[in-house]
Amino acid sequence: MNTASAFPSEGDTGSPAPAPQRRVIDAPTRALHWLLALSFSGAYLSAESERWHLLHITLGYTALGLVLARLLWALLGPRRVQASVWWGKVRTLPAQLQAWRQGRGSVPAGFQALNAVLVLGLLATLMLATLSGMGLELEWWSAAAEWLDEAMEEGHELMGNLVLALALAHIGLVLGVSLLRRQNLAGPMLSGKAPGRGPDLVQRNGGLLAALIVAAVLGFWAWQWQQDAPWGAGPDRDRAGSSQGHAEAKAGSHDDDDDD
Repeated sequence: MNTASAFPSEGDTGSPAPAPQRRVIDAPTRALHWLLALSFSGAYLSAESERWHLLHITLGYTALGLVLARLLWALLGPRRVQASVWWGKVRTLPAQLQAWRQGRGSVPAGFQALNAVLVLGLLATLMLATLSGMGLELEWWSAAAEWLDEAMEEGHELMGNLVLALALAHIGLVLGVSLLRRQNLAGPMLSGKAPGRGPDLVQRNGGLLAALIVAAVLGFWAWQWQQDAPWGAGPDRDRAGSSQGHAEAKAGSHDDDDDD
């Protein structure tokens, strides 16, 4: 008599085993990436608004700090995010272009080389954009050098547009190769993990350091809020300041008349 049960055992839930994954991007790199993307987006959208000028300045300072932190992390972070690795990918770009012209190009290798060029270009142009904006805000040169002020303002705007173009090219490249290979290449920048078997390419996640980075940025924003909320400056406030200045100027002119 067959006594085997027709029901699955208690330990067998019938659900498929989770797909194997391995860690490929550390938490600090991901935190810097998304904070930088958020800061630039906000700074770019608020660039032409007088009402949101202080928000633009706050996010510009944040972006500069994040770029410097990313460059420092390229020296101290895991090998996969170090500057030498990125530069090595950039150096393979001419060979990859030659291979594609000969019909034997590799999509993964070509993607890594071109993406490294775009990322390094983004960091460089972001640095120039934030430094030029800081120079304009802090008036690093004499007010008499009006031509330099105009040139720097045009350069700042040009760098901002170039950062946007490189960012869109980076996003387009990631989406295009993801569709071509039917693999979500943006996923690891969110979760830090990619599907596949084998050892983790990044041994330590660095979650505590990532949390400290986020806390530092939020703390800076809170400090800026206490100093002068970016959205507190508006047309009404500007008009009030202008009216007060006009009244003071008018009072000063009356004092001069009385002295005469």
